[in-house]
Amino acid sequence: MGRLTRRGFTVTAASTMAALLTTTGEAGAVEAARVGERAGRAQGRELRGMWVATVVNIDWPSRPGLPPERQRAELLALFDTAVARRLNTVILQIRPTADAFWPSRFEPWSEYLTGVQGRSPGWDPLAFAVREAHKRRLELHGWFNPYRVANHTDPGRLVPTHPARIHPEWAVPYGGKLYYNPGLPEVRRFVQDALLDAVWRYDLDGVHFDDYFYPYPVAGQAFDDTAAYERYGAGFPDRAAWRRDNIDRLVRETGERIKRRKPHVRFGISPFAVWRNRTTDPRGSDTKAGVQTYDDLHADTLGWVQRQWIDYIVPQCYWHIGFTFADYATLVPWWAEAVRGTNVQLYIGEALYRAGDPAQPAPWQDPAELSRHVALGRRYPEVRGNVYFSARNVVADRIGAMARVVKDHYPHRARPPR
Repeated sequence: MGRLTRRGFTVTAASTMAALLTTTGEAGAVEAARVGERAGRAQGRELRGMWVATVVNIDWPSRPGLPPERQRAELLALFDTAVARRLNTVILQIRPTADAFWPSRFEPWSEYLTGVQGRSPGWDPLAFAVREAHKRRLELHGWFNPYRVANHTDPGRLVPTHPARIHPEWAVPYGGKLYYNPGLPEVRRFVQDALLDAVWRYDLDGVHFDDYFYPYPVAGQAFDDTAAYERYGAGFPDRAAWRRDNIDRLVRETGERIKRRKPHVRFGISPFAVWRNRTTDPRGSDTKAGVQTYDDLHADTLGWVQRQWIDYIVPQCYWHIGFTFADYATLVPWWAEAVRGTNVQLYIGEALYRAGDPAQPAPWQDPAELSRHVALGRRYPEVRGNVYFSARNVVADRIGAMARVVKDHYPHRARPPR
């Protein structure tokens, strides 16, 4: 059996249970939708979102170096598609690799805009995005990657004024990429200052982190933070506990700083969906994932929910109903239980990009699979919506899976929960 990770896209055939769920899904979807309405969606509040990824130009801009008018037109087309699909929230990646999609006081302009890091695009993409999203009654959440510096390991390729060039001791090469070291207090403060620059200066509705904290494990490689651990790790039982504390501090402090100055801005995180497997921890999910955020990314996602350091969580439940190693139908109720009794809202991250991908197994070739996901979530009042990865798939909708979700579940526009 291969290890299951977020990027381990090779999957096995669906189990007998998956087949049963698939064949009975239509009737189940109808009943689940009714349950969901009774459970609280009658107020008309439900988050329906899409991620717009800018790293390596996944979604926008379609390529670097486009003229400003073309970049603006492409972004407006994505926003208009969101409205047409009756979505209400756009999560726009504005700090993908320690860079910026606004004139930052701390970091250079992103190379994904112009093709050259540090070169101004000649306009302010974030100001435009906020204004145009709000015109369309879309919430705009700024999506920030805290620690990734570059998709290569050569600091010499960064602009001379880049903080990782000025402070080379901050950077750690690992797995073919360059990262800021989460174990340095000055890095943690800098990362907060850099992202909060956008929060203070723009009318964002939310601050959003993805699933990258300490990097995903790479076989045969070690993340070299020994010097930082020797300096700051006293009092912790082991390096893993110290690393978790570093990420805990980032999350807690970021949330506190947002609430002190802009309490209406919501702070959310979209982690890999498996906190821990039950075989590792009896509180974990009944899964067999090859990555566990608590152990491998040093991200105690369950702890953040229980301590209510965040306003919402969007676990990336990127697998189909009945998947042997991480069943969607297992993870959703686990997360519903995790947020129960807290003020943390739960939205489910959906792998729209897998629908119709010929490399994916049979459930992902069925246009109704994602509709069944939404129906299943509506059985749990704690599930307050869904977010789809990613925008270009919302537009292309290869086999009509997104259209099916809209037809089955989004007859009218809805307001996001508050």
